[in-house]
Amino acid sequence: MPFPTLPDTAPDPSRCPLCGTPNRCAMETQRVTGEPQPPCWCTQVQFPASVLARVPASARAQACVCRACASAQATNVTTL
Repeated sequence: MPFPTLPDTAPDPSRCPLCGTPNRCAMETQRVTGEPQPPCWCTQVQFPASVLARVPASARAQACVCRACASAQATNVTTL
């Protein structure tokens, strides 16, 4: 008997797709509130391929990785 498939739910763009905590994405805040925001911290860093590879396919380009998850494997992110 095959395993049942879970429904493919859309990721929450306000939460990190790796750990589920709020990602504090300025771009998402602006989208939701309509209030201008400063550039998001994530636009100023390069994410290691090893971090991006862990993002589920359904969440890619849909939800931002949080600073903690980005920092876990990237020395260039820790100064933020």
